Amino acid sequence: MQVLWHKGPGTVQQILDVLPGNPSLAYNTVLTTIRILERKGYVEHAKDGRAHIYTPLVAEEEASRSEIRHLVGRFFRNSHEDLVLNILEDRGVDPKELERLRKMLNRSEDPRSDTR
Repeated sequence: MQVLWHKGPGTVQQILDVLPGNPSLAYNTVLTTIRILERKGYVEHAKDGRAHIYTPLVAEEEASRSEIRHLVGRFFRNSHEDLVLNILEDRGVDPKELERLRKMLNRSEDPRSDTR
C-alpha cells in the first residue's frame, strides 16, 4: 500500500521494483498480497493490455485509522486508553513527546482551542 500511496498506480512488477529488501520478495508474494487487498476493498485494478494496474481506493490516513480500530477492538477490548497505556509502558516517553501529548489532550478537552 505504501508504494501505491506514494508512487501512484502500478503493476505488481512496478510495485516489486520499488520495494526495499535483500533478498527481495517473490512476484507471487506481492501478487497474493495485492489480491487480498483488492478483495478487502483497499485497491482496485484496471486492465492495460495483459497487465493489471492497481490503484488504492482508500487514503493512507483512512486505512491507518481503520486498522487501529481493528487492533483496539481485537486486543484492547475497544479501549483506546488501554492501547495508549500499553504503548507508553512498553517504550516509555521522552519529555518532548510527553509535552506534545499534553498539548493534544488539552486541545481535545477544549474544542475552541483548535490552534494546530
